[in-house]
Amino acid sequence: MMKIALFGASGSIGTRVLREALRRGHEVTAVVRDPARLPDSGSGTGAGALVVVRGDVLDPGSVAAAVAGHDVAVSAFGPGRGDPAALVTAAKSLIGGVRSLGTDAPAPRVVVVGGAGSLRPPAGPAVWDEPGVPEPVLALMHAHGDALDFLRSVPVEEVRWTCLSPAAQIGPGERTGTYRLGLDDLVVDEEGRSRISTEDFAVALVDEIERDAHAGRRFTVAH
Repeated sequence: MMKIALFGASGSIGTRVLREALRRGHEVTAVVRDPARLPDSGSGTGAGALVVVRGDVLDPGSVAAAVAGHDVAVSAFGPGRGDPAALVTAAKSLIGGVRSLGTDAPAPRVVVVGGAGSLRPPAGPAVWDEPGVPEPVLALMHAHGDALDFLRSVPVEEVRWTCLSPAAQIGPGERTGTYRLGLDDLVVDEEGRSRISTEDFAVALVDEIERDAHAGRRFTVAH
């Protein structure tokens, strides 16, 4: 059993990460600004234990208080209809909060949910350079890219971080428990499509929590 601090636990990806971690028996601290927004479906699922605390991933002090004593800190934070630049603020706050814990005790690893915009298809430009991407989506893609650039500036010897980018298309669906891995290249199927269910994305993220296979790297998954 691992102790996981999960930011963004009430969001589309966060709720599924929460359920996946609990079903595997992990102890999850759901860190949310408004505990009332956390769906009841997360609790009581599987053999894991759930604790809900109030906190803010955009505040390094709040991060430090929430993640102390945990094995892994996960950010599934999304800005919603707010400023996409909050993704960069969240990444910096998460790293800053972990760093502030010092070296007296092992610091938690950091796993961040990233974006697909900077991934490279087998042929052609990066996803965010493809024609016809709506401006709000483009802004979100580039904010995810800026957050990734920041993470890549953090020495893994200081904070053991990982970023997981989804497929080009992600949405609610079936939990198959299977996926294919990539690094900075978009993972596509035989028909050139890149997609994954939110449920299987959560499987991949909890697999990474358990295996610690991509420290200091971004990776991606798709069906």
